[in-house]
Amino acid sequence: MVKLLDSMTGDHPARPCLVLANDPAAGGLALAQARGVATAVVDHRPFGSDRAAFEAALMAAIAPHRPDLICLAGFMRVLTAEFVQPWLGRMLNIHPSLLPKYKGLHTHARALAAGDTVAGCSVHLVTPELDDGAVLGQAQVPIRPNDTAKTLAARVLEQEHILYPEVLRRFAGGDRTPLPQG
Repeated sequence: MVKLLDSMTGDHPARPCLVLANDPAAGGLALAQARGVATAVVDHRPFGSDRAAFEAALMAAIAPHRPDLICLAGFMRVLTAEFVQPWLGRMLNIHPSLLPKYKGLHTHARALAAGDTVAGCSVHLVTPELDDGAVLGQAQVPIRPNDTAKTLAARVLEQEHILYPEVLRRFAGGDRTPLPQG
């Protein structure tokens, strides 16, 4: 999230209007505030299994800021079709695998267990199906013989910090073609 905020300066076609978290302790909130970006928290825990109420609270927090698009980064809640539908084509996410491989959680451990030689990350459009939208860019990371899920995750995260801002710049500028894989 911080890399996205820091990229949206100068001639960047987008400007951040809100950083919203579902965890009041999310470190990105203070970092966003320090950059002058509005913040909000909608803690999912008080809603229990009432996803509709949680998502209504999300929309109530987002609406006053009138964003053109939403960038998910570290938001570890599955959103329903009712939330996603109004944002189709205008909501991005970063995922720590080379989609369509390893949708969902534990991507690095799954890549290691499968004996893959490369891993990576993908920026994709969010659809009602989990990690299933069109891929707008990917970055590859070689898997080393001594990698653990933790060491692989750290190298993939470095690439996420490069890839996501680049894809956002292109996307916000109207270029919806996928970046060449790198």
